[in-house]
Amino acid sequence: MKASQIPVIDISPLREKETDKNAADKIAQEINTACREHGFFYISGHGVSEQLQRKLETLSHEFFKLPEEEKLKISMQLGGKAWRGFFPVGNELTSGKPDIKEGIYFGTELDKNNTQVLAGTPMHGQNLFPENPEKLRETVLQYMDEVTQVGHVVMKGVALSLNLDADYFYSRYTKDPLILFRIFHYPYHAVNEELWGVGEHTDYGLLTILKQDAVGGLQVKSRGEWIEAPPIENTFICNIGDMLDRMTGGLYRSTPHRVLNKSGKSRLSFPLFFDPGFDTIPKRIETISRPTEDDSAERWDKANVHTFEGTYGDYILNKVSKVFPELKRDVL
Repeated sequence: MKASQIPVIDISPLREKETDKNAADKIAQEINTACREHGFFYISGHGVSEQLQRKLETLSHEFFKLPEEEKLKISMQLGGKAWRGFFPVGNELTSGKPDIKEGIYFGTELDKNNTQVLAGTPMHGQNLFPENPEKLRETVLQYMDEVTQVGHVVMKGVALSLNLDADYFYSRYTKDPLILFRIFHYPYHAVNEELWGVGEHTDYGLLTILKQDAVGGLQVKSRGEWIEAPPIENTFICNIGDMLDRMTGGLYRSTPHRVLNKSGKSRLSFPLFFDPGFDTIPKRIETISRPTEDDSAERWDKANVHTFEGTYGDYILNKVSKVFPELKRDVL
Protein backbone atom coordinates (compact mmCIF):
# COMPACT_ATOMS: atom_id res chain seq x y z
CA MET A 1 0.00 0.00 0.00
CA LYS A 2 1.52 3.30 -1.09
CA ALA A 3 1.43 6.46 1.01
CA SER A 4 -1.11 9.08 0.03
CA GLN A 5 -0.22 11.36 -2.88
CA ILE A 6 -3.60 13.08 -2.89
CA PRO A 7 -3.22 16.89 -2.86
CA VAL A 8 -4.76 19.37 -0.42
CA ILE A 9 -6.40 22.35 -2.15
CA ASP A 10 -7.30 25.56 -0.32
CA ILE A 11 -10.66 26.64 -1.76
CA SER A 12 -11.10 29.73 0.44
CA PRO A 13 -10.50 32.22 -2.44
CA LEU A 14 -13.48 30.71 -4.30
CA ARG A 15 -15.74 31.54 -1.35
CA GLU A 16 -15.12 35.26 -1.75
CA LYS A 17 -17.75 37.37 -3.55
CA GLU A 18 -14.99 38.86 -5.68
CA THR A 19 -12.58 36.02 -6.43
CA ASP A 20 -9.05 37.02 -7.38
CA LYS A 21 -8.46 35.70 -10.91
CA ASN A 22 -4.92 34.50 -10.21
CA ALA A 23 -6.07 32.62 -7.13
CA ALA A 24 -9.00 31.10 -9.04
CA ASP A 25 -6.72 30.05 -11.91
CA LYS A 26 -4.35 28.37 -9.45
CA ILE A 27 -7.17 26.43 -7.77
CA ALA A 28 -8.60 25.45 -11.18
CA GLN A 29 -5.25 24.03 -12.26
CA GLU A 30 -4.87 22.13 -8.98
CA ILE A 31 -8.33 20.62 -9.35
CA ASN A 32 -7.66 19.72 -12.98
CA THR A 33 -4.46 17.88 -12.07
CA ALA A 34 -6.05 16.11 -9.10
CA CYS A 35 -9.07 14.98 -11.13
CA ARG A 36 -6.92 13.64 -13.96
CA GLU A 37 -4.40 11.87 -11.73
CA HIS A 38 -6.40 10.65 -8.73
CA GLY A 39 -10.08 11.52 -8.98
CA PHE A 40 -9.70 12.63 -5.34
CA PHE A 41 -8.48 15.76 -3.56
CA TYR A 42 -8.64 17.17 -0.05
CA ILE A 43 -10.07 20.64 0.51
CA SER A 44 -9.14 23.12 3.21
CA GLY A 45 -10.53 26.62 3.69
CA HIS A 46 -14.06 25.25 3.33
CA GLY A 47 -15.62 27.40 6.08
CA VAL A 48 -17.49 24.65 7.97
CA SER A 49 -16.87 25.24 11.69
CA GLU A 50 -14.79 22.71 13.58
CA GLN A 51 -17.19 23.05 16.51
CA LEU A 52 -20.08 21.86 14.33
CA GLN A 53 -18.00 18.96 13.05
CA ARG A 54 -17.05 17.87 16.58
CA LYS A 55 -20.67 18.12 17.71
CA LEU A 56 -21.76 15.92 14.79
CA GLU A 57 -19.15 13.29 15.69
CA THR A 58 -20.08 13.29 19.37
CA LEU A 59 -23.81 12.93 18.72
CA SER A 60 -23.22 10.23 16.12
CA HIS A 61 -21.19 8.18 18.59
CA GLU A 62 -24.03 8.55 21.08
CA PHE A 63 -26.57 7.28 18.56
CA PHE A 64 -24.59 4.22 17.49
CA LYS A 65 -24.03 3.21 21.14
CA LEU A 66 -27.81 2.83 21.56
CA PRO A 67 -29.35 -0.66 21.68
CA GLU A 68 -30.35 -2.01 18.27
CA GLU A 69 -34.06 -1.82 19.11
CA GLU A 70 -33.71 1.92 19.77
CA LYS A 71 -31.91 2.55 16.50
CA LEU A 72 -34.53 0.55 14.60
CA LYS A 73 -37.20 3.03 15.69
CA ILE A 74 -36.03 5.08 12.70
CA SER A 75 -35.52 2.07 10.42
CA MET A 76 -35.34 2.67 6.66
CA GLN A 77 -38.34 0.36 6.45
CA LEU A 78 -40.33 3.33 7.81
CA GLY A 79 -38.89 5.87 5.38
CA GLY A 80 -41.00 4.95 2.37
CA LYS A 81 -40.25 6.71 -0.91
CA ALA A 82 -38.02 9.27 0.82
CA TRP A 83 -35.37 6.54 1.30
CA ARG A 84 -34.31 7.77 4.76
CA GLY A 85 -33.49 6.19 8.11
CA PHE A 86 -31.27 3.66 9.88
CA PHE A 87 -29.96 0.34 8.60
CA PRO A 88 -28.08 -2.27 10.69
CA VAL A 89 -24.72 -3.91 9.93
CA GLY A 90 -24.82 -6.08 6.82
CA ASN A 91 -28.00 -4.61 5.33
CA GLU A 92 -26.26 -2.47 2.69
CA LEU A 93 -24.70 -4.26 -0.26
CA THR A 94 -21.74 -3.38 -2.48
CA SER A 95 -21.42 -5.60 -5.56
CA GLY A 96 -23.94 -7.93 -3.93
CA LYS A 97 -21.86 -8.42 -0.79
CA PRO A 98 -22.89 -7.03 2.63
CA ASP A 99 -20.80 -4.15 4.00
CA ILE A 100 -19.51 -4.29 7.57
CA LYS A 101 -21.15 -1.02 8.55
CA GLU A 102 -24.38 0.47 9.86
CA GLY A 103 -25.68 3.93 9.16
CA ILE A 104 -28.38 6.55 8.75
CA TYR A 105 -29.57 7.95 5.42
CA PHE A 106 -30.59 11.61 5.24
CA GLY A 107 -31.56 14.00 2.46
CA THR A 108 -32.81 17.52 1.94
CA GLU A 109 -35.59 18.11 4.49
CA LEU A 110 -38.82 18.77 2.59
CA ASP A 111 -42.24 19.37 4.10
CA LYS A 112 -45.35 17.48 3.01
CA ASN A 113 -46.51 20.38 0.80
CA ASN A 114 -43.39 20.36 -1.36
CA THR A 115 -44.34 19.78 -5.02
CA GLN A 116 -41.93 16.83 -5.39
CA VAL A 117 -43.29 15.24 -2.21
CA LEU A 118 -46.90 15.76 -3.34
CA ALA A 119 -45.99 14.13 -6.65
CA GLY A 120 -44.59 11.10 -4.84
CA THR A 121 -41.12 11.60 -6.29
CA PRO A 122 -38.72 8.98 -4.87
CA MET A 123 -35.86 10.19 -2.62
CA HIS A 124 -37.75 13.35 -1.63
CA GLY A 125 -39.42 13.94 1.72
CA GLN A 126 -38.80 14.21 5.42
CA ASN A 127 -35.94 12.69 7.38
CA LEU A 128 -36.30 10.24 10.24
CA PHE A 129 -34.54 11.50 13.37
CA PRO A 130 -34.13 9.67 16.68
CA GLU A 131 -35.49 11.02 19.95
CA ASN A 132 -32.05 10.42 21.46
CA PRO A 133 -29.69 12.18 21.09
CA GLU A 134 -32.17 15.00 20.75
CA LYS A 135 -29.77 17.52 19.20
CA LEU A 136 -28.88 15.23 16.29
CA ARG A 137 -31.68 16.68 14.16
CA GLU A 138 -30.58 20.32 14.34
CA THR A 139 -26.92 19.37 13.98
CA VAL A 140 -27.44 17.21 10.90
CA LEU A 141 -29.62 19.82 9.19
CA GLN A 142 -27.09 22.58 9.85
CA TYR A 143 -24.19 20.41 8.70
CA MET A 144 -26.00 19.42 5.49
CA ASP A 145 -26.79 23.06 4.73
CA GLU A 146 -23.19 24.21 5.24
CA VAL A 147 -21.60 21.37 3.28
CA THR A 148 -24.09 21.84 0.44
CA GLN A 149 -22.73 25.39 0.14
CA VAL A 150 -19.24 23.88 0.01
CA GLY A 151 -20.46 21.70 -2.86
CA HIS A 152 -21.48 24.76 -4.86
CA VAL A 153 -18.04 26.29 -4.27
CA VAL A 154 -16.15 23.15 -5.28
CA MET A 155 -18.22 22.73 -8.44
CA LYS A 156 -17.41 26.33 -9.32
CA GLY A 157 -13.75 25.31 -9.13
CA VAL A 158 -14.42 22.18 -11.20
CA ALA A 159 -16.12 24.30 -13.86
CA LEU A 160 -13.15 26.65 -14.02
CA SER A 161 -10.80 23.66 -14.20
CA LEU A 162 -12.58 22.63 -17.41
CA ASN A 163 -12.39 26.17 -18.88
CA LEU A 164 -16.14 26.62 -18.39
CA ASP A 165 -18.07 29.52 -16.90
CA ALA A 166 -18.00 29.38 -13.10
CA ASP A 167 -21.77 28.81 -12.95
CA TYR A 168 -21.82 26.05 -15.60
CA PHE A 169 -22.94 23.26 -13.25
CA TYR A 170 -25.13 25.51 -11.12
CA SER A 171 -27.12 26.84 -14.07
CA ARG A 172 -27.65 23.41 -15.65
CA TYR A 173 -27.66 20.82 -12.88
CA THR A 174 -27.24 21.97 -9.29
CA LYS A 175 -29.49 24.97 -8.72
CA ASP A 176 -31.66 22.44 -6.88
CA PRO A 177 -29.19 19.61 -6.26
CA LEU A 178 -30.11 16.15 -5.04
CA ILE A 179 -28.40 16.04 -1.64
CA LEU A 180 -27.86 12.66 0.00
CA PHE A 181 -26.08 12.62 3.34
CA ARG A 182 -24.96 9.54 5.25
CA ILE A 183 -23.55 8.87 8.69
CA PHE A 184 -21.74 5.54 8.61
CA HIS A 185 -20.42 3.58 11.59
CA TYR A 186 -17.89 0.83 10.99
CA PRO A 187 -17.73 -1.31 14.14
CA TYR A 188 -14.42 -2.90 15.00
CA HIS A 189 -13.97 -6.45 13.81
CA ALA A 190 -10.97 -8.73 13.37
CA VAL A 191 -9.11 -7.68 10.22
CA ASN A 192 -10.17 -9.84 7.30
CA GLU A 193 -9.73 -8.56 3.76
CA GLU A 194 -12.87 -10.45 2.77
CA LEU A 195 -14.87 -8.33 5.23
CA TRP A 196 -14.69 -4.83 3.80
CA GLY A 197 -16.35 -1.92 5.60
CA VAL A 198 -17.30 -0.96 2.05
CA GLY A 199 -16.15 -2.94 -0.95
CA GLU A 200 -14.62 -1.44 -4.09
CA HIS A 201 -17.00 0.97 -5.81
CA THR A 202 -17.35 4.37 -7.44
CA ASP A 203 -19.92 7.01 -6.46
CA TYR A 204 -22.88 7.72 -8.73
CA GLY A 205 -23.25 11.49 -8.96
CA LEU A 206 -21.16 14.60 -9.47
CA LEU A 207 -19.18 15.08 -6.29
CA THR A 208 -18.77 13.45 -2.88
CA ILE A 209 -17.63 15.57 0.08
CA LEU A 210 -16.43 13.31 2.88
CA LYS A 211 -15.67 14.10 6.49
CA GLN A 212 -13.59 11.36 8.12
CA ASP A 213 -12.98 10.87 11.81
CA ALA A 214 -9.42 10.36 13.06
CA VAL A 215 -9.44 6.57 12.61
CA GLY A 216 -8.88 6.25 8.85
CA GLY A 217 -9.36 3.23 6.62
CA LEU A 218 -10.26 4.82 3.26
CA GLN A 219 -8.30 3.45 0.30
CA VAL A 220 -8.27 4.90 -3.22
CA LYS A 221 -7.31 3.17 -6.47
CA SER A 222 -5.07 5.80 -8.03
CA ARG A 223 -3.28 5.04 -11.33
CA GLY A 224 -4.12 1.37 -10.89
CA GLU A 225 -2.61 1.12 -7.40
CA TRP A 226 -4.32 1.26 -4.01
CA ILE A 227 -3.20 4.10 -1.77
CA GLU A 228 -4.32 5.24 1.67
CA ALA A 229 -6.41 8.41 1.99
CA PRO A 230 -5.87 9.19 5.67
CA PRO A 231 -7.79 11.84 7.60
CA ILE A 232 -6.24 15.31 7.64
CA GLU A 233 -7.47 17.63 10.37
CA ASN A 234 -10.21 20.08 9.34
CA THR A 235 -10.24 19.02 5.71
CA PHE A 236 -12.82 17.20 3.65
CA ILE A 237 -11.88 14.76 0.94
CA CYS A 238 -13.67 15.16 -2.39
CA ASN A 239 -14.04 12.67 -5.19
CA ILE A 240 -15.57 12.54 -8.66
CA GLY A 241 -18.75 10.56 -9.26
CA ASP A 242 -19.91 8.71 -12.36
CA MET A 243 -21.94 11.65 -13.69
CA LEU A 244 -18.90 13.93 -13.83
CA ASP A 245 -17.06 11.09 -15.56
CA ARG A 246 -19.94 10.98 -18.06
CA MET A 247 -20.09 14.74 -18.58
CA THR A 248 -16.35 14.97 -19.24
CA GLY A 249 -16.25 11.95 -21.54
CA GLY A 250 -13.89 10.19 -19.14
CA LEU A 251 -11.44 13.10 -18.92
CA TYR A 252 -12.21 13.17 -15.19
CA ARG A 253 -12.77 9.55 -14.20
CA SER A 254 -14.68 8.37 -11.17
CA THR A 255 -12.15 6.55 -9.02
CA PRO A 256 -12.75 3.24 -7.23
CA HIS A 257 -12.38 3.34 -3.45
CA ARG A 258 -13.06 1.08 -0.48
CA VAL A 259 -12.86 0.97 3.31
CA LEU A 260 -10.96 -1.48 5.50
CA ASN A 261 -10.94 -0.66 9.21
CA LYS A 262 -7.66 -2.02 10.57
CA SER A 263 -7.46 0.35 13.55
CA GLY A 264 -8.85 -1.84 16.30
CA LYS A 265 -11.42 0.92 16.91
CA SER A 266 -14.85 1.76 15.57
CA ARG A 267 -14.88 4.31 12.75
CA LEU A 268 -17.26 7.06 11.64
CA SER A 269 -17.52 8.68 8.23
CA PHE A 270 -19.82 11.40 6.93
CA PRO A 271 -20.22 11.46 3.11
CA LEU A 272 -22.41 14.09 1.50
CA PHE A 273 -23.28 13.35 -2.11
CA PHE A 274 -23.72 16.55 -4.11
CA ASP A 275 -25.57 15.39 -7.19
CA PRO A 276 -27.45 16.76 -10.20
CA GLY A 277 -31.08 17.67 -9.70
CA PHE A 278 -33.37 14.64 -9.87
CA ASP A 279 -35.09 15.75 -13.10
CA THR A 280 -31.99 17.02 -14.91
CA ILE A 281 -30.56 15.16 -17.91
CA PRO A 282 -26.76 14.76 -17.64
CA LYS A 283 -25.09 15.53 -20.97
CA ARG A 284 -21.57 15.53 -22.35
CA ILE A 285 -19.82 18.91 -22.06
CA GLU A 286 -19.69 20.07 -25.66
CA THR A 287 -16.36 21.90 -25.41
CA ILE A 288 -14.49 18.72 -24.41
CA SER A 289 -13.27 17.24 -27.68
CA ARG A 290 -11.67 14.15 -26.12
CA PRO A 291 -13.23 10.99 -27.62
CA THR A 292 -15.25 8.95 -25.14
CA GLU A 293 -13.81 5.54 -24.34
CA ASP A 294 -15.78 2.51 -23.23
CA ASP A 295 -13.92 1.58 -20.04
CA SER A 296 -16.61 -0.79 -18.74
CA ALA A 297 -14.27 -3.80 -18.87
CA GLU A 298 -12.03 -2.06 -16.34
CA ARG A 299 -14.79 -0.76 -14.05
CA TRP A 300 -15.75 -2.39 -10.77
CA ASP A 301 -19.36 -2.98 -11.91
CA LYS A 302 -18.64 -3.47 -15.66
CA ALA A 303 -21.06 -0.61 -16.41
CA ASN A 304 -20.61 1.96 -19.18
CA VAL A 305 -21.64 5.32 -17.70
CA HIS A 306 -21.47 6.95 -21.13
CA THR A 307 -24.34 5.01 -22.71
CA PHE A 308 -27.04 5.85 -20.16
CA GLU A 309 -29.99 7.90 -21.40
CA GLY A 310 -32.53 9.66 -19.20
CA THR A 311 -32.70 11.81 -16.10
CA TYR A 312 -30.34 11.64 -13.17
CA GLY A 313 -33.30 10.38 -11.14
CA ASP A 314 -33.65 7.40 -13.50
CA TYR A 315 -29.96 6.65 -13.11
CA ILE A 316 -29.73 6.92 -9.33
CA LEU A 317 -32.88 4.88 -8.68
CA ASN A 318 -31.56 2.04 -10.79
CA LYS A 319 -28.30 2.09 -8.83
CA VAL A 320 -29.49 2.48 -5.25
CA SER A 321 -32.23 -0.13 -5.58
CA LYS A 322 -29.41 -2.67 -5.90
CA VAL A 323 -27.93 -1.47 -2.60
CA PHE A 324 -31.14 -2.17 -0.67
CA PRO A 325 -33.03 -4.65 -2.86
CA GLU A 326 -35.65 -5.33 -0.19
CA LEU A 327 -36.71 -1.65 -0.27
CA LYS A 328 -36.93 -1.39 -4.04
CA ARG A 329 -40.69 -1.95 -4.15
CA ASP A 330 -41.33 0.83 -1.61
CA VAL A 331 -39.28 3.42 -3.46
CA LEU A 332 -39.88 2.79 -7.16
